[in-house]
Amino acid sequence: MNTTDDRRQQSDLGRRVATRRRQLGLSREEVAERAGSSPGYIAYVEEQLSTPGIEFLVRLAHALDTTVQQLTGLTADLAPGGAPPGNRPELVELDEAECWSLLDGRGVGRIGVEGTDGLAVFPVNYQVLDESLVFSTAPESALGRAAAAGAEVAFEEDRLDEAFRRGWSVLLVGPVHALSDPAEAMGMSRAVTVRPWSGDGRDTVVRLVPRRVTGRRILVPGAPGT
Repeated sequence: MNTTDDRRQQSDLGRRVATRRRQLGLSREEVAERAGSSPGYIAYVEEQLSTPGIEFLVRLAHALDTTVQQLTGLTADLAPGGAPPGNRPELVELDEAECWSLLDGRGVGRIGVEGTDGLAVFPVNYQVLDESLVFSTAPESALGRAAAAGAEVAFEEDRLDEAFRRGWSVLLVGPVHALSDPAEAMGMSRAVTVRPWSGDGRDTVVRLVPRRVTGRRILVPGAPGT
């Protein structure tokens, strides 16, 4: 069976299970041990149109430090953070090395920039290269104009764990610039493998070199990993 057919057989649940497992850096064997299952069944759930029972879904959600609602997509369109705070939460500062580690090479974050209508925030698909962020935008966009002017922006990414009311956020502040030098732009374009989810027409490569990197984490006693 070819790769396209494999993707068509994969369920929404399978995609969410595989994505969450990779986010935690777990193998199928490790998830299977946590969930009291077998690696083969975890592979089946991830790759096929499976319909596991609620008892197994509860165990699987616990193994992946998440909830059944999140695995099944019931909360996909809901704003995060609606749950009450955890028991005795602690807010701790993160050092710069941990901030870069949490950004994990690529992802989706938000950029705050001054535009013609005032301050605005835009989501961007970014990639980390040499302790800087690289992303693509349209040249006529507010972010494209800010990059052309070398303006200073703020970038933020966060993660929330609704099940245990914990999470982290990373903030980068610094100037952005569009890669106008042909050699630099070509070299950077070859190194960048992430593409905007919002589609074509965003071929201006922008680089953010932060002058300040800060982050915070909410810890909750008793949560997995603490």
